[in-house]
Amino acid sequence: MKRSGAGAAPPGDGPARLGPRDVLRVGAAGLRSRPMRVFLSALGIAIGIAAMIGVVGISTSSRAQLQATLDRLGTNLLTVGPGRDFFGEDAKLPKESVGMVARMPDVDSASATAKLADTAVYRNDHIPEGESGGITVAAARLDLPETVGLAMAAGTWLNAGTARYPAVVLGADTAGRLGVSAPNVQVWLGSQWFTVVGVLEPNELAPELDSAALVGWESAAAHLGFDGHPTTVYTRARKDAVGKVRELLAATANPQAPNEVEVSRPSDALAAENASDKAFTGLLLGLGGVALLVGGVGVANTMVISVLERRAEIGLRRSLGATRGQIRTQFLTESQLLAALGGVGGVAIGIVVTAVFAVTQGWPTVVPVWAMAGGILATLLIGGVAGLYPAIRAARLAPTEALAAP
Repeated sequence: MKRSGAGAAPPGDGPARLGPRDVLRVGAAGLRSRPMRVFLSALGIAIGIAAMIGVVGISTSSRAQLQATLDRLGTNLLTVGPGRDFFGEDAKLPKESVGMVARMPDVDSASATAKLADTAVYRNDHIPEGESGGITVAAARLDLPETVGLAMAAGTWLNAGTARYPAVVLGADTAGRLGVSAPNVQVWLGSQWFTVVGVLEPNELAPELDSAALVGWESAAAHLGFDGHPTTVYTRARKDAVGKVRELLAATANPQAPNEVEVSRPSDALAAENASDKAFTGLLLGLGGVALLVGGVGVANTMVISVLERRAEIGLRRSLGATRGQIRTQFLTESQLLAALGGVGGVAIGIVVTAVFAVTQGWPTVVPVWAMAGGILATLLIGGVAGLYPAIRAARLAPTEALAAP
């Protein structure tokens, strides 16, 4: 009967076989004898895996946040704006464009804003005119929040009463620049005082509103010389008819000159931003791969040195009946265990890095299972490749040569 273990087999029997548990025990014994070297070698693998897991996790968390944003705000918002006329001059949308768009069969709602040229807003009337801070003053219709999906951070939106008087709602960035955090304060707008009635939350689909001061449609006409022509028409289309509505918007908004109308979809800009993030993610993954390769080289170097230092052990095992295959398996297992330690540590570090970054950004923490499993499998593969040459070299040592080594 054959025995399991590394000892010599009884006379007449074949070489002893190593079971899976024996292989792991023998491979782990080599690692336990040199803990500091094992730690440093595994650290190189861990850094590479942590970098790759972190990059994938942060990218996935960012996309999850984007998807949550699109689910909340919708991808069916379209915007219509004036382009250029035949002579290259700025075109204008008809005053009736909002009503015409709202009457389209597949449109749920439509609203508009109108940028007021040569009109600025300041915290008080002592600030020089040139220091406007890039804030846009625009007229807004009362149904703008429902169409765009605006939320109030403080105060209220314009109503039928305040829309006729010098009242203003500030975008999130505008409020920060003016130092206004609550309503019922006054700002200097268009050479007169306007009362702040509300402050908006930031809006990802309409970021231009974040840096705007919005006054009522009637108030703009009465106090700021507004001519009634909208500059942006926001349109909520039925989700199953976005493409159809997009094709017809230009001709509907300006039937006489549809070529002077620009139609866009704000969610496309967010998708384009996500695409650029993917390209950057690919670059970071490449850097993580380089770090992982360097870690693999470190494992190979550790195993080569280990073979040189343990020649006497190899010779003793060979003289006691261990075959070349068993020696090769021992060192190959040791290399893979070393890499796996780094892989598990790298996955854990990568998850922590992803979680910390996602929490600070207010994102959901998402680390794909395939990334974690792929990280472990990659380390096993790297450990196998890195340990192959040292294992073969150890297996080729003759017992007499190994035992004679100083």
